[in-house]
Amino acid sequence: MPRPGMIRSYDSKINAISRLIDSGIILLTFLALIDIFQATWQPIYIWALLFSILLFNFFAESQDAYRSWRGASLRDEIETVFFSWVTGIFVLIAIDFFFLHEQAYSDLFVAVWIVLTPIELISWHALVRVSLAIIRAGGHNTRQVAIVGATSLGQRLELAFEQMNWSGYRLTGYYDDRSVDLNRNDRTKASKKIELSGNIDQLILDCQQGKIDAVYITLALSAENRIKEMVSRLSDSTASVYLVPDLFTFNLLNSRWVDYQGITAVSIFDTPFSGLDGVLKRLEDIILSSLILCIIAIPMLFIAVAIKMTSKGPILFKQTRYGVDGDEITVWKFRSMTVTENGNTVTQATKGDSRITPLGAFLRKTSLDELPQFFNALGGGMSIVGPRPHAVVHNEEYRKKIQGYMLRHKMKPGITGLAQINGFRGETDTLDKMEGRIHYDLLYIQTWTLLLDLKIIFLTVFKGFSNKNAY
Repeated sequence: MPRPGMIRSYDSKINAISRLIDSGIILLTFLALIDIFQATWQPIYIWALLFSILLFNFFAESQDAYRSWRGASLRDEIETVFFSWVTGIFVLIAIDFFFLHEQAYSDLFVAVWIVLTPIELISWHALVRVSLAIIRAGGHNTRQVAIVGATSLGQRLELAFEQMNWSGYRLTGYYDDRSVDLNRNDRTKASKKIELSGNIDQLILDCQQGKIDAVYITLALSAENRIKEMVSRLSDSTASVYLVPDLFTFNLLNSRWVDYQGITAVSIFDTPFSGLDGVLKRLEDIILSSLILCIIAIPMLFIAVAIKMTSKGPILFKQTRYGVDGDEITVWKFRSMTVTENGNTVTQATKGDSRITPLGAFLRKTSLDELPQFFNALGGGMSIVGPRPHAVVHNEEYRKKIQGYMLRHKMKPGITGLAQINGFRGETDTLDKMEGRIHYDLLYIQTWTLLLDLKIIFLTVFKGFSNKNAY
């Protein structure tokens, strides 16, 4: 039983039922197909069913598939369900192929089960949404909500309600006592003029008269005393009250809430790769790096021979960079220049740079010079996807010029990243270019998922290897 003051997860019972229904769909579909195809039952099927359900629930939970059903878009929910199923089945088949050798997935009905089950899961989740939307369109099971605070945060909440019209939230209006200073204080500055429905006294009256079902307080954290007084007065009504912390005044990096013996804390700056997510990221790097190195081994051998035959110097160029948490690591590249700068002064390569060898120009243009970094990823110093590592001297320069620059080191540097597939690759000769790269680096850390990693790797093949800005 939760202790007094403990903050509990919203809709935990509904989410538990949803998990149970999803698991039931996986199980019943399998059993039905056995009957339809008149297949002979095999003991391995028990393990296949058990692990498929466990793996699906594991990946679904890791991707927050069962977060509050009112707070997620249908598209996000469908993508998460599909990705969770595909990933789980991939792991299941890999276990069977490498360890069991039972060939349990060679039967036709199993292939039909693998294809049919995600369709049923997605259809079930979509059906719930559509049914709720139809019911609420008729005015049933809706909630009249009010927003306290003529703030930009309040407007973001209003937009969220509008985008979730199926959820049954109906905004009655904004309430605030301080409409006069709306444009004088950054705390309450809004992107458009807000028409107030009344002050706090009017809010209390409307709640007491049953016109409002829920109140969302979007005032700044500095308004603690006003919030306490308001909450005390709202207790004389039946309206539900929600406090929406104005955390967006901070540059949130992978924000999440954590529970310490019933005390809830919200992270402002954090890495997305703590706990099991860190294990998943590492497994991704080991598996993909091993596969890629097997594929590129021969091309790398030819490149190494070509470098040795066309210019003097070592085949590999090693440079000190910042890794995760700012620790120094050694990054490997094929040498593409006649010099190997790794000191307090490192000059970025520019167009027509005389230091670049003819072969090096080709390697840099096609990113082939970075192939040895898959050994860095396999060894654990780097990741396949993440912010590109910069020279130490450049880190020390830009951390003074760009706010939040060092936050990109909350994870391992990557061979490719979100910035690279969005055009921020190669020379950063202006501050704007570096700021653009940092924007995408931090956005990646904020929004990381395994699905995003696979998407970036796929797009790198078509957009990231060759770029007009790479010299």
